[in-house]
Amino acid sequence: MTLPLLLLSLFTFVELNCENLFDCRHDSLKNDTEFLPEGSYRWTPTRYWQKLNRVGQTIISCGEPQISEQPNGDSNPQSWQLPDLVALCEVENDSVIHDLTKRSLLRNARYEYVMTNSPDERGIDVALLYSPLSFRLVKSHSVRVNPIKGMRPTRDILYAEGIIASGDTLHVVAVHLPSRRGGERSSRPFRMAAASRVAAIVDSIYYNVSPDAKIIIAGDFNDYTRSSSLQLLCSKDMIDISSNATGRNGAKGTYRYKGEWSSLDHIIVSRKLLPLVVGCNVNDANFLIEPDGQYGGVKPRRNYIGPRYNNGFSDHLPLVATFRM
Repeated sequence: MTLPLLLLSLFTFVELNCENLFDCRHDSLKNDTEFLPEGSYRWTPTRYWQKLNRVGQTIISCGEPQISEQPNGDSNPQSWQLPDLVALCEVENDSVIHDLTKRSLLRNARYEYVMTNSPDERGIDVALLYSPLSFRLVKSHSVRVNPIKGMRPTRDILYAEGIIASGDTLHVVAVHLPSRRGGERSSRPFRMAAASRVAAIVDSIYYNVSPDAKIIIAGDFNDYTRSSSLQLLCSKDMIDISSNATGRNGAKGTYRYKGEWSSLDHIIVSRKLLPLVVGCNVNDANFLIEPDGQYGGVKPRRNYIGPRYNNGFSDHLPLVATFRM
């Protein structure tokens, strides 16, 4: 009698800044005129649909082979397992994410999603794609970041709670903190204001749910691991598992500026999740990078270089964290 195969799979979490995933329609309440067919970026339907498929291609590449164990102890790859959760930054609206999940290369992946509807002046938001096969959504909501003096309206924080295959509850917080526009020092209080709201969410989970809660915070923080905003969150018994993440093809971070690699993107987990972490890396697949002719090495193959269309993917590389849970 042949014993059934035992499926060995990991839980994969991806964070990606999409670099301006806008549709081609004008929202009169937002400053999105650059990304119209007649705008400065000449953002045509052809470019939009190509962008959607390239975001989909990026997400697919963050998956991994699904391994099955034979009765004799041998392991064989069976299929490609897509990421279970994907936190996305710089997405314009619900229609964009609908097109991404239902009409792009991801249309057969059966992803569902939740997202914010923020007061950000450019109209960019954060979203969470989830596989209902491995994450059963219980609830989600947006958390508004109230601007302090001198601060522009920014992206809402996205909170989602779901049940994973083990039966445990997983809390996910997706963020895109204010940029460094105007300089790091002058804009630092704005990121601290947003990080304080995230910290309050973590405190609430620990107090109202459990001090052993499983929490993931992910997104573009526009800050580094040693920055004040990240240190505030790490003081809440959270660990930045992406602090030393690198790629296999030369990437030493998720973002490169004037030849210097850095990581503005982060995946932070609660201490209870730390023993379940298998690894965290930067996905620098060959199609996501290109030679850096000015500084040497490689750099992300971004979609625009200034106003010039580069026919690429994103100026950020994705972070991929795997868990055994």
